[in-house]
Amino acid sequence: MHDMAELRARCMAAFRAGLTAADPATAMRRALSDAPRPRPGPGGRLCLAAVGKAAVGMARPAMAALSPERTLVVTNDGNDAPLPGAEVMVAGHPVPDAQGAAAADMLSALARGLGRADVLVVLVSGGASAMLPAPRDGLTLADEVAVNRLALASGADITATNILRQAVSRLKGGGLARIAAPAQVVALILSDVVGDDPRVVASGPTAAPIADRDAARAVARSLGIWDDLPAGVRRLLSAPERPAPPTQADNRVIGGNAASVAAMAAATPGARIHGAPLTGDVNEAAAAVLSHFDEPGGIVLFGGETTVRLRGHGRGGRNQELALRVAMQGAGQGRDFAFLSGGTDGRDGPTDAAGGLVDAATCARIAAAGGDTAALLAENDSNRALALSNDLLMTGPTGTNVADLQVLALAPRGC
Repeated sequence: MHDMAELRARCMAAFRAGLTAADPATAMRRALSDAPRPRPGPGGRLCLAAVGKAAVGMARPAMAALSPERTLVVTNDGNDAPLPGAEVMVAGHPVPDAQGAAAADMLSALARGLGRADVLVVLVSGGASAMLPAPRDGLTLADEVAVNRLALASGADITATNILRQAVSRLKGGGLARIAAPAQVVALILSDVVGDDPRVVASGPTAAPIADRDAARAVARSLGIWDDLPAGVRRLLSAPERPAPPTQADNRVIGGNAASVAAMAAATPGARIHGAPLTGDVNEAAAAVLSHFDEPGGIVLFGGETTVRLRGHGRGGRNQELALRVAMQGAGQGRDFAFLSGGTDGRDGPTDAAGGLVDAATCARIAAAGGDTAALLAENDSNRALALSNDLLMTGPTGTNVADLQVLALAPRGC
């Protein structure tokens, strides 16, 4: 019998290497040394806005390098920290709140006050979409919260979710850059999405919209949530849309999920990377992980961002549910394994866990503790299931966010 503790330790070591590679301060220093630094025109000012889960870690080296006249930082509780010379605001995540709306108003006022000779440097990281609710005229904060909740519960991928978010927001889909015009806008982006599309990260506050209002309406209908949207949102999405002015900004991606997967591989001798990012529903992602059970053994690395369609009333997140599904389906494969799925931000869904670290005996431990794995999965109650087996991955807030990382450790056959 293979040592399960060793398999679990190898998963954790690889995951930590991926987290280290996602350090926002390192990414910022590298970006500022590799490219020309933005400079204001004669008599102009340079202002800095950092938004998202990695905002503090990105802002600190940027402030030291750029000496901005003013710095505004917006992040969530747990990732906030005192930052001399900066205004640090805490906003709700994953549910937008009034504090986030106040932060969005302050950021809008900062951008609106800039002139042609000024520069606005925006440091963007994942989570900023929820942290900066700015409902369009005629909508309320509650309307924007409802759109966010319905999209996430539907199992929509991040692109479809952000098409809806952009349609109801003043800041998303290039809104911040348009407000700041004619100032020069430079965005340094730590990506938390597969493909690193600046339009998708944080709903693209400095990038062109992903799609128009007609597409947002079609997305809502295809997800089956149109009738559940607030009346004001349905009216907005049904009204004619005036073309938005072009978005003028220099968007630079400075880090992302693929870099962390590569770092895991570099730190794990003999590991191999799964051929494509894990995306789509957790059922499909679990099947992709389990496809490696036919291999001799070793470490397989994954990255990406999956989705969960909520059918029950339990608590969990995409990483916990993926880990639990792999545990349940892998238990019948007749070999020892460990599997980790974790969010690099340290928080999976509306829980304090980053994800799960399971093994071949996880379901047996759940049963011994009085739980039923299949029933808990049916209720989307992966958090409770993994708590019963003592398999929750707990990191606390990490100060970064480059989507999710997964590690599969397989014992050699016959061990």
